[in-house]
Amino acid sequence: MPGRPTVEKDRGEAQINPTKRTVLEVQNLSINYISEGKPPARAVENVSFTLKEGELIGLVGESGCGKTTLMLSLLRLLPSAGQIVDGKVFFNGKDLTTISEKELNKIRWKEISIVFQGAMNALNPVRTVGDQIAEAITKHMPDFPKDKIQGRVIELLDLVGIAADHKEHYPHQYSGGMRQRAMIAMALACNPQVIIADEPTTALDVMIQAQILELLDNLRKKLGLAIVFVTHDLGVVAEICDKVLVMYGGVTAEYADVDTIYNSARHPYTQELLKAFPDLTKPKKKLSSIPGYPPRLDALPDGCRFAPRCPVAIARCHTEQPMLHKLGDMHIASCHLVEASK
Repeated sequence: MPGRPTVEKDRGEAQINPTKRTVLEVQNLSINYISEGKPPARAVENVSFTLKEGELIGLVGESGCGKTTLMLSLLRLLPSAGQIVDGKVFFNGKDLTTISEKELNKIRWKEISIVFQGAMNALNPVRTVGDQIAEAITKHMPDFPKDKIQGRVIELLDLVGIAADHKEHYPHQYSGGMRQRAMIAMALACNPQVIIADEPTTALDVMIQAQILELLDNLRKKLGLAIVFVTHDLGVVAEICDKVLVMYGGVTAEYADVDTIYNSARHPYTQELLKAFPDLTKPKKKLSSIPGYPPRLDALPDGCRFAPRCPVAIARCHTEQPMLHKLGDMHIASCHLVEASK
């Protein structure tokens, strides 16, 4: 991706439209991992965000900050140790945390689908890609005409730029970029309203990453998809996202539109992440880094979870967890220094 951009206020089609309908709303969601004889690992705590029709929100943060746990919880796909302990997930007004498994199965893939990280591991190696896409259709759309399934598979592959004859190939016969495109085609099989993409460009080279990002952005505009995009790549965020949720240690560090995150970030963690992003206009500038490591989720610090690594932490930061402070119509940050400067 190019060097750190200055995000312009006018983003054309990607600009947030307040008149669009909200399709997904997460309210104060908290998730613990429970292990016998050990304190719970508080993987996600009190996280909220909204997603409107056609929007793309980026979930950003270092490994272990809770991004994938949050993503899996939206469709209750957490491993057995993971438990939603508080909060709500509303999809078109229906709370997904309280409905039955049978009701939820009617929403999975047909209304909300997922592009999992690592396409080679997500695809069955002993079945053709076409068969796997067809299976998604037959399982989640049982009334779909049987004689039209193969035509739908070809249509989906064409939509993501894969030739029809490749439907008879196995995953190992695809390149990394093609496998990722095939996963996107499978996610689109039942015409969902929302797609959750868990780091879909990981392990792909720069050119293929750019192609996948362009594909997702074009599909979003063409099909009106709403997308939750999990990533640690700030270049990806600047390229295609409308809103950004920055997470650290399982909590919200900052939440705002992409313009605000890049041009007016207020949380020290967000600011440090941006400093670590390379700027091609200053090739001799030394890259910054954040010393230390994210906290263990079963041994969290008493105060702010970022305080042990924060370059501007004060005494209060080590003893008292900051509240979420509203800084604008759609700008939230959790930092004692933000509170002091309001």
